[in-house]
Amino acid sequence: MQSVVMAQKTPAPSRNGHKAHAPDPALGPGTRIMHAGVSRNETFHSLTPPIIQSAAYTFANTADLVAYKEQGDVLTRQEYGRYGNPTTRAVEARLAALEGGEDALLLSSGMAAITLPLLLLLQPGDHLIVGDDTYHRTRVFVNDFLHRYGVTATTAPAGNLAAIEAAIRPNTRLILAETPTNPFLRCVDLAGLAKIARPRGILTLIDSTFATPLNQQPLALGIDLVIHSVTKYLAGHNDLLAGTIIGSAEQIAELRQSHALFGSVIDPAQAYQINRGLQTLGLRVQRQNASGLAVARFLETHPKIGRVWYPGLASHPDHVVARQQMSGFGGVVSFEIAGDGPAASRFVDALRLARIAPSLGGVDTLVIQPAIMSYYENTPEARAALGISDELIRLALGIEDTADLIADLAQALEKI
Repeated sequence: MQSVVMAQKTPAPSRNGHKAHAPDPALGPGTRIMHAGVSRNETFHSLTPPIIQSAAYTFANTADLVAYKEQGDVLTRQEYGRYGNPTTRAVEARLAALEGGEDALLLSSGMAAITLPLLLLLQPGDHLIVGDDTYHRTRVFVNDFLHRYGVTATTAPAGNLAAIEAAIRPNTRLILAETPTNPFLRCVDLAGLAKIARPRGILTLIDSTFATPLNQQPLALGIDLVIHSVTKYLAGHNDLLAGTIIGSAEQIAELRQSHALFGSVIDPAQAYQINRGLQTLGLRVQRQNASGLAVARFLETHPKIGRVWYPGLASHPDHVVARQQMSGFGGVVSFEIAGDGPAASRFVDALRLARIAPSLGGVDTLVIQPAIMSYYENTPEARAALGISDELIRLALGIEDTADLIADLAQALEKI
């Protein structure tokens, strides 16, 4: 399995104007998480970046204000809470370092991280390509909303570079993909996608939520912008909403300026919680990677399971691509019960450790039937066209002991 190296670029300024600490690239992933993007000189000598709970920031005098207006850097000095916050900047520096980007922008939700760049980077008459297994709310925004602004879209099969290339038009401005995807965990060849897009001047935007920066580094493979639903693995405790966009300093500066107009800011107390969650990301992802692979192998051999989707399995259609660009395969396993929809519901209801809830990536194991949770409003025909059967289950593993999770699955399968 190829190990993806976390590329470190010039660190962004810290929350108090000092350069954020860039750890030795030879350090292991867990150590890098603890030290990447972290200032060595926090205010009041605090070990942890403090919560700066302020909507406005003062100036010593008129000359101080004029100097800021003429020469000020929004990354090191704030004026108003909608334009920035020191606690938020500390987290953005850490996120950028983890993903190997020059800068990051933290927003109020994962959907805000998706919609802001699309609204900013696309203009009337532009065309974009979106993967067919991308998060369904992303596809709703692309297909049902962006057309109001004269933007057209083509849906291409996930992971099929030939189909993506064939969908390119003279006015194609952006390619949006998710890898691994939700719920079938399809994987896009990121280096191959960049080779198609870059010579044509087409921007690439990758939702890497399911992978995390530990399992996959899209920027190092030539992708322009990476987004995460921070709500999931990065925050890791199912207790807040946030999103992030990571890329070059120039790209993020442009997005940051528009972000102040859209107002999708995050509260500094939530930014503090995200920073705390990031400190245990390595431990959590290591456990979830191990549990994901073990659970997928168990399910694939069980007689009451029809099919399993997990990129760590040789049976997954994108296993080769996943091995090339991922250092771990994540904690989400999707599978079909060998029965019908009611049997799948009985299985879900019989689980003792997994809770029915629509998120993933946190410390708790969560389970859903996508046909009921995410696609309930769709007709059976529409769900079938998307490959969403009534028997489909998505299991998002937490940090419980792997053996206990498998035992819970086994006893629930005995009851259908």
